[in-house]
Amino acid sequence: MKRPAQLLFALVLPLLTACEGIPLHLGTAPASAAAPVAAAPAAAPSPGSAAASAASASAPAAAAVAAASSTLEAGSVIAPLVERRETLTATGYAVISVQNHRNPAQQRLLAIRAAKLDAYRALTEQVYGLKVEANATVADMVVQNDTFRSRVEGVIFGATLVSITPAGDDTYEVTLTLDRPVVQDLRALYLSQVIAKAR
Repeated sequence: MKRPAQLLFALVLPLLTACEGIPLHLGTAPASAAAPVAAAPAAAPSPGSAAASAASASAPAAAAVAAASSTLEAGSVIAPLVERRETLTATGYAVISVQNHRNPAQQRLLAIRAAKLDAYRALTEQVYGLKVEANATVADMVVQNDTFRSRVEGVIFGATLVSITPAGDDTYEVTLTLDRPVVQDLRALYLSQVIAKAR
């Protein structure tokens, strides 16, 4: 009758062999959870036995598990979705016919300017966030007043103008992008200003 260690090895070996060509996606599992997998050595089989030949066949799978465990132990962390993006993209819109000028060509130029400012506002929302204030008044279990107010404030520099294109017959669309290193610099500058004001 086989010993428990040999029986466990005989059950796990086919799974490791089947998973040999599949990449491991371990996500953000803590290193303490992955350490026992790499630190638990199997009982050394005797030379010439079937277990020894099976152990040599599963060497690539064991190496893959050990490499994944060492990566987790090194403290690899998956960044949030917003931080992983290489660039932030914002699009602004403006209507041509409502611009305050009689000349159609000047109306188009003013619409492009307005759409560009709208794109800058959208970029500011993505970098610094949107401050929302809400106020509701209830009297006799009836809502009397319900208002929302939003505000965006910040500094944007280093934005790249990607495109200025007509959207329909009476609208312009402007697209801007901002690189991630610039976003990090802007947020660091904003936090330093907040700390300076708090002192």
